[in-house]
Amino acid sequence: MNTKSARSSENQGDTMKRVRLIDTAAAARLGSAMGPMKRLATVALMLVLAVATAYARDEPVKLKFSGVSDTSPNNLQQPDTSNDGDNFAGEGTLGKFNVRLVRAISNTPGSSSTCAGPDDLFFTELAGGGVFRFEDGSLLNVNLTQGEDCINLAANLAHCTLSFQITGGTGRFAHASGVLTMTESVSAVLFDALGNPVIFDATGNFTGRVSGLAKDEDRPAERQ
Repeated sequence: MNTKSARSSENQGDTMKRVRLIDTAAAARLGSAMGPMKRLATVALMLVLAVATAYARDEPVKLKFSGVSDTSPNNLQQPDTSNDGDNFAGEGTLGKFNVRLVRAISNTPGSSSTCAGPDDLFFTELAGGGVFRFEDGSLLNVNLTQGEDCINLAANLAHCTLSFQITGGTGRFAHASGVLTMTESVSAVLFDALGNPVIFDATGNFTGRVSGLAKDEDRPAERQ
């Protein structure tokens, strides 16, 4: 038997054993290091899911209001418009609230199949928005996306339908989104020396859906 060959085979065997031991130790160290990383990743995922769940509520909304509309000192700089200001108060699904709105209403009458009586004038609303303030101090911001007014000149009455996009807010509305539709009945109560109405009483409702409300918020029951 070749002694050198035998010793070479033994050396190769020892080397392979050492390589396997090194590989095993490296794998063990890698597994030990990956353990905390996996736990951190799991915790991070749980936190993300918790936040998403906390702000995942999608709620139908109905808010009843009344208040005053008049000519607004704010000018939204929309061509050929007059600026209306609203100060309303009310309550409903989300609790008691006040809301301040500014709206740019076209000065040029349009046409509509739903506002076509002999004494009716139809106007569109081109821009606007405002802020709701609720009893808990939370604020809800909205932007006007569409508005239509049907005015009966003989009765000095108007019926308005407006759509608002929710753009967030503060408190329980910090992550809010959704759409609100305002239906409003308006009656002129004060006129200037030329007979132009300048102050109106207003009643109506906001309806729609609000998403992203904090899940753990207490919600007042709706009152009719």
